[in-house]
Amino acid sequence: MLKRASLLLLLLLGTGAFLAPAGSSPGAQEGRERGDIPTVMVITVESVIGPVSAEFITRKLEKAQRQGVEALVMELDTPGGLDTSMRSIIKEMNASTVPVAVYVAPPGARAASAGTFITIAAHVAAMAPRTNIGAAHPVAMGGKMDETMAEKVANDAAAYIRSLAESRGRNARWAEDAVRKSVSVTEEEALKNNVIDFVAPDVQSLLAQMDGMTVETAAGEKRLNTAGAHVVREEMGFRYKVLDFLSNPNVAYMLMILGFYGIFFEMVSPGTIFPGVVGAISLILAFYSLQTLPVNYAGLLLVLLAIVLFILETQVTSFGALTIGGIISMTIGSLMLFEAGPFFKLSLSVVVTAVALTAGFFTIVIGLIIKAHKARPSTGLEGLVGLRGKAVTDITPRGGQVNVHGEIWSTVSDEHIAKGEPVTVESANGLKLKVRKTST
Repeated sequence: MLKRASLLLLLLLGTGAFLAPAGSSPGAQEGRERGDIPTVMVITVESVIGPVSAEFITRKLEKAQRQGVEALVMELDTPGGLDTSMRSIIKEMNASTVPVAVYVAPPGARAASAGTFITIAAHVAAMAPRTNIGAAHPVAMGGKMDETMAEKVANDAAAYIRSLAESRGRNARWAEDAVRKSVSVTEEEALKNNVIDFVAPDVQSLLAQMDGMTVETAAGEKRLNTAGAHVVREEMGFRYKVLDFLSNPNVAYMLMILGFYGIFFEMVSPGTIFPGVVGAISLILAFYSLQTLPVNYAGLLLVLLAIVLFILETQVTSFGALTIGGIISMTIGSLMLFEAGPFFKLSLSVVVTAVALTAGFFTIVIGLIIKAHKARPSTGLEGLVGLRGKAVTDITPRGGQVNVHGEIWSTVSDEHIAKGEPVTVESANGLKLKVRKTST
């Protein structure tokens, strides 16, 4: 009996071991049950650094600190962005009690311009294979800078990135060269030059390499315990995706043009309602988009001037002068609207299409207006001018009667016209017509 009980106990233990999850140990299983396994939050930023991405990162950092996670990993892939948004993100990272690891990933990603600053400022910096970092020279926002201003901006950016690199123990000389000389390196070169801490093929590998590393947070030194951590991904929600979409310069421009057309159609055809509603919504969304972008106000004013000129063309007969002025103003204003480096410029094809459609539309409208002005009136006394009729009586300079358009009219003529002869109306004065003999 004792032998049978021993065999049964061994069998149960063996079955339990077989059913335990792969890679788990009794201690790890107990840790999960007690909630001792550390949690790492992972977020993904794959866009231009702007107000929307800055808000998203800030909110997730706040959530990470509330939940007390072990670390926050930011998977980053960006061509750069706004200096103000970048500095806002870095301020939040520096003030965070939760360590932030910036991971340039996936393969093929880059951390250029503003992305370089954010990576250098992270508590832990890492890159995936086949990625690059650098090219952080500042570009003009909203217009061209003169030589003195350009030097001031470059010096400010260089000093800022040098201070970030020195505070994290990274290569400050290379960081400054990334700003002043726009140098860019691969992940292996970055690791060799002490620009980053690790090269990792995936998040799990990064967490394993980070484990045991000591970093300086706003709450003091913290030793990372990330090996085998539970990974929680926080995706960019629908709201942020919509706001990020609206922050695209091309979308903002198209919404503005669509809003203009909607309001215009409502003005020329009051009571249509639908174009006015669509136009109003589009304009409100366009205003939101514009306040998230580095707008050149001279360009915006030129676009608004073009809209005013187009509307005036429908009210004042300028025979195309206002439309030509509107097209020129709209073209120049559109090209100037987001003159802020390579990330916030309008697509030339979008500008050409919008201007061409607007020009075509108003050319047709102006053509119809000119045609209407040249057309002979078809109603009232003016509509009788040019019509043919027949003399009902003899017509002299002293008077007579004529049948025009099925009606009998009093008439005069500078010549003698015999009864029954065809006549043509020359003018109308009150209820009396002036006619002339029609040559056959």
